[in-house]
Amino acid sequence: MKHPSNREFFAYWDDMRADEAAPDRSNFAPEGVRHLLGDIFVLSYDPAAGYPFRVAGTRTCALLGGDMKGHSFTSLFGGDSRREIEDIIGIVAEETLATIAGITAATSDGEVAHLELLLLPFSNRAHTPLSLTGLLAPFEDQRGALHDLTLTSWRHIGHERMRGPRALRKWSIVRGLTVYEGLR
Repeated sequence: MKHPSNREFFAYWDDMRADEAAPDRSNFAPEGVRHLLGDIFVLSYDPAAGYPFRVAGTRTCALLGGDMKGHSFTSLFGGDSRREIEDIIGIVAEETLATIAGITAATSDGEVAHLELLLLPFSNRAHTPLSLTGLLAPFEDQRGALHDLTLTSWRHIGHERMRGPRALRKWSIVRGLTVYEGLR
């Protein structure tokens, strides 16, 4: 992680999870990272809706051009990056793996902005909808809304704990059966 805000948020999340794979959402108290709340967001794990924002901090909303609550997170990305970010979100939520990603975006004046995205899972509990949290941190001061986000790099943190084949690209889902590329 390169951005200090992401390092700090990850350290807080890591402390909150203790020996578990991820912290429980109900135990995740925002007071510990109050100064980061403007940059933090929470996504619903709803692939059909494009993983909509449940909550987005004020700086995140300003960065993306308006109130993001209910808007699709994946719609911020185009082309191959959209498919990749959908796969990454699935891995974060289903395999409870933290992920860090490099992002570029277009600014309103035609420049390229560089950002770092941190996605962190919450623990999976019965009868509780899946969700995940994250922080989108720009490396430069931004004026105006960003658009056309492109995934430039990503890596999972703690991948040695992966329990299943979900990290491979999902090919299709048919009546609850998931097919993964690359399995023999």
